[in-house]
Amino acid sequence: MRVAVCGAGNVGTFLAEDLAASGHDVLLIEKDPDLAAKLRPAGGVRVLAADACEVSSLQLAKLDEVDVCVAVTGGDEDNLVISLLAKQEFAVPRVIARVNHPKNHWLFNESWGIDIAVAQPHLLSALVEEAVSVGSLVRLLQFEGSNTRLVEVTLAESSAVAGTTVGDSGLPRGSSVVAIVRDGRVVVPRGDTVLAAGDEVLLLVTAECEGEVQRILVAGDAGGGDRGAPQDANAGADGDGAGGAAES
Repeated sequence: MRVAVCGAGNVGTFLAEDLAASGHDVLLIEKDPDLAAKLRPAGGVRVLAADACEVSSLQLAKLDEVDVCVAVTGGDEDNLVISLLAKQEFAVPRVIARVNHPKNHWLFNESWGIDIAVAQPHLLSALVEEAVSVGSLVRLLQFEGSNTRLVEVTLAESSAVAGTTVGDSGLPRGSSVVAIVRDGRVVVPRGDTVLAAGDEVLLLVTAECEGEVQRILVAGDAGGGDRGAPQDANAGADGDGAGGAAES
């Protein structure tokens, strides 16, 4: 897979190296020529000193040939412009953008060419909620332009599915277990994988089936009632102002 990462701050550089280590062809674009000259990313990551907000720079980067463009600069305005150009001018199939300031999150949608918006403060909030929310469903990520969410449930001792397999859990259509974290290790789920109390279960769910997923995984009995609305990682995470660019 060919990936263009725009913004060579700590986030962008780590992302580029991580993707390259997984065997992807990665181009890291940084508009500061001095910073670009100092970069020595591992894994064969290529570096281009150019302003990703300029069409000519993206033409030089051959953005029309990439599969994914990731805008992770420290400025929301730049990330929005990069995303719009990537989608509209170069028809990049998948565009992912970093949201630096939570109050700007509403702008990061498909009208700006963005398929997925990632707000780091929101993810931090989700991690805090997850740490104290055994037996509750926490929304980690909302995919822009769709009603699909990434959610997490840490199974409590009282969960009706503890001790049953994924295939026998009764999860509805429109939901899929994508990973299980158990004792600090990632378990790739199969139909015969047995769920256990303490498992951190990551699922992709649609809005329509989220409530049913919560009832199945959270309730103390198979037909148990809802234990309240899912905790949204986006709620209460927009205390920062929208002015200025966050450090990358």
